[in-house]
Order: sequence, then structure tokens, then C-alpha cells
Amino acid sequence: MRIIQFLLQKEFLQIFRNKAMLPIIFVIPVVQLLVLSFAATYELKEADFALVDRDQSMASRELVSKLQATGYFTLQSEFTSGDEALIHLEKGEVAFVVQIPKNFQQSLSSKTATSIQLVIDAVDGSLANLINSYVNSIVQDFSVEKSAVIDLTGPQNIPLPIIKKISTQAINWYNPNLDYITYMVPGILVVLVSMIGLFLSGMNIVREREIGTIEQLNVTPITKFQFMIGKLVPFWVIGMFDLLLGLTLARFGFQIPFLGSLTTILIIAGIYLVLIQALGLFISTITETQQQAMFIAWFIMVVFILMGGLFTPIESMPLWAQKVTLGNPVAYFIRIMRMVLLKGAGWKEVYGMVLIISSMATGLLAVSVNRYKKTTG
Repeated sequence: MRIIQFLLQKEFLQIFRNKAMLPIIFVIPVVQLLVLSFAATYELKEADFALVDRDQSMASRELVSKLQATGYFTLQSEFTSGDEALIHLEKGEVAFVVQIPKNFQQSLSSKTATSIQLVIDAVDGSLANLINSYVNSIVQDFSVEKSAVIDLTGPQNIPLPIIKKISTQAINWYNPNLDYITYMVPGILVVLVSMIGLFLSGMNIVREREIGTIEQLNVTPITKFQFMIGKLVPFWVIGMFDLLLGLTLARFGFQIPFLGSLTTILIIAGIYLVLIQALGLFISTITETQQQAMFIAWFIMVVFILMGGLFTPIESMPLWAQKVTLGNPVAYFIRIMRMVLLKGAGWKEVYGMVLIISSMATGLLAVSVNRYKKTTG
């Protein structure tokens, strides 16, 4: 036990003497949480659109006013020619074009179906879907007010879903205001803790090898298990500290609801950090330089994040990708964080995923300990 105590003391001294590492551990996670929480969003903030109003009636102006009144859309230009408006769309000056046909008001008065053409710049598919959804909703409300049926069509007169006079009432659970930050912050916390744990532990043994202190440790009577414990615990403690710091910022800075147990989150996070650091230690045992370790760790983390459900729902991925995520620990912990914090889930709901994470951690830790050899060359 005294050997492990001395090893831990050595590791903490090395960490806090490294002035370049301290900002990485304590400052960068906070900055990334603040930046990513506002930047990583699929909410529609403000989209410019061009208008081609061939009717020039009170009804058409009222519809355009409703589009602008939402705060999501800004009328950038108005044209008399559809071709001229499409040129601005091609240049990227507007996100979409709304074309209102002649006799629009007359069609509404006579209760006959009429159509509005919506041409969207769909280079960004997510933004295009949001614009289409929002405009559909506004037109539907307008249609109900006027007791008419309005059909939105695409650029080749391809009919989009017909807006019918049906009233619906939506009740949003867990995130009543549909706040994207509430959805994103728990996942971003997982990513930040994962990066800290993986990168720092991934470069640890390699750094010892590069500065030449690994030989001094190898000639001592410490066992491989003691050596790994000495390497694992300091960054585990730092990772847990960063998580607590992030949770505090999430609760009081972003007003993220904490419906579940903080103890549950911390216990699962402790297991998860063992898994991530075991992966980092494994990377450290198979690389020769810190650059190699950083490159491999970054490659793995990018794959984990992109296929972890942070930005894209796993259910929306192809079937093969969904199967790949079964081996992605980041995906499990992101789901657990959202379930516990936002839904108040307990052990009964998450124990299956915790069991998978625990199995991965045990297996990777055993492999990492076995990979480390007290010899060089």
C-alpha cells in the first residue's frame, strides 16, 4: 500500500509541476463546455428568405408577416421574377425562396385549394428540414385561420405534405421548452471527460519513456499492477473533478434539470473513467512517442463522438452503424447522462448499460496491465 501511495504522490507532483498540462486539465474543459453548448446546436436561429409575391394582396402580405413574426425568418429581398430570386438562392444570399401565386387571396376566399412554392437551399440537409418544418407549421396555422387548404410544393411542383385543417396539441415531456442546450450539455460533459481521460492517460507512459524515467521505475520492485494503479488513479481523480465542475456549471450556469441522483451519475462516471483511462493506457503501451499516442487517441475519440449520438440520433444511423455503436462506450454514457439528468432514471433503467461499461472496463484494464512490460527494447 505504501508503494502505491508513493507512486500516487510522484504522479501528482509531476502533473502539477507541468505548467502546460494544468490549463488542459482545468481551463480548457470549462471553455469547451461554454463554447460547444452554444455553438453545437441544430436550432433554427435566423434564416434569410426571398419572396416572389405574384398576388400582392392583403392575404399574401399577412402570410409573409407571420413568417417574419416568428423571429426565425427574415425577408431579405423581394422579387417579381422567380428566376431572379433563384439566382440569389444559388449565390447563398438567402436560405429559401417563397413564391406566392396569383389569385392567392381569391382562392382563400372561395375555400378552394391553393399552393405556395417553397424552394430551399438543401446543401445543409438538417437546416433544410428545419426550414421546411417551421414553414409548414406557420402555413398550417394560417390555413386554419382562413379555413382553407394550402399545398406547399417544391421547385419542380413536387407536392409536399398537404396542410389540412387539423388541430393538434403537443405535450413535451422532460424538455418542455424544447431547449437544445438542455439536450446537448449532458452529452458534451461526457465528451469533455472522455477527452481528458483518454488523452492524458494515453500520453502518460509514453511521456515517461521519452524523458527516460521509465527505466528508473522498471528497475524497482513494483509490480505491473501497482504501476498501472499509480498511473490510473491521479487522472481518474482529475476526471471526476472536471465532471463535478462541469455538472456544477451545467446546473447553475445552464439551468440543466437534475431529476436523477447525483450519486448514481458519479458512480457510473467512476466506472466509465476507468474504462476510458484503461483504453488510454493501452494506447500508451503500443506507441513510442506522445505524437503517436495523441494521433491514435484523437482518431478513436472522433469516431466515438460521431457515432455516440451526441449530434445525430443513433436511431437515424444506418443499421450497420447502429451495430457498431454497441461497442462504443461514449454512446452508452451519453445515453445514461441524459436519462438520469433529464428523465430521473435510476439503476433499474440503466443497469444493463452500466454492466456493459463495467465489462469493457475490466477487459481493457486487464489487457493494458498485461501489455505493459518492465523491460525496454
